[in-house]
Amino acid sequence: MKPMKKIALLLMASAAAVLSAQTAQAQLPDDIDPMSFSRLPLLLKDTLDAEGQAIFETINGGEGNVPRIGPPNNSMYSIGPSEPFDVLNQRLRRTIVGREFFEISTLVPAREFNQQYEWTAHEMGAQRAGVDQEVIDVIKFNRPVTDLPEREATVIEFGRMMLRGDHQVSSEMFAKMVDLFGRQGTIEITMIMGDYTMTAMLLNVVDQHLPPDREPLLPME
Repeated sequence: MKPMKKIALLLMASAAAVLSAQTAQAQLPDDIDPMSFSRLPLLLKDTLDAEGQAIFETINGGEGNVPRIGPPNNSMYSIGPSEPFDVLNQRLRRTIVGREFFEISTLVPAREFNQQYEWTAHEMGAQRAGVDQEVIDVIKFNRPVTDLPEREATVIEFGRMMLRGDHQVSSEMFAKMVDLFGRQGTIEITMIMGDYTMTAMLLNVVDQHLPPDREPLLPME
């Protein structure tokens, strides 16, 4: 490709990206900050006291002044609880249930709360973890679990039982979960779903939007 043609194409791509970002920002509701894409502006590290700055660095994994958008920025508006909230999340990523069932357990509450930001991040995470797209789509489109493998079907039904109706789990469902995942695995899956229920509620309250470079993957109902 000739140098001038290559430069022209790069300029066109750059202009298209800028236009796309501007269009996305123009479509944001009036109460959404254009930098954080939520109702809460970015919480900069240098606005916090020494203890808050230490927590900021722990949660964001570095010494920069700008937080990661999404759960970190929003949870740090309550800086003390944001630290154990983050610690719990990190520990739940290293349980005996493994990456595939961790991701499945995040998707169920994301779907139940129609939480686009959470869903989009964890659908991609589930794909990377090797979760079959059929399993993802059963959750995404609220389909019956009839044709899924037993373990995947049971976890989805377990989550739906907790998050719908009277929020109670039957003796039969509990016994089946323990049979398939053990007592520890059953409690860990419950805690993962609880953690991501809390995250979904947080993100819904602040109306967290996706940045313009991320395609929404959850069909909203």
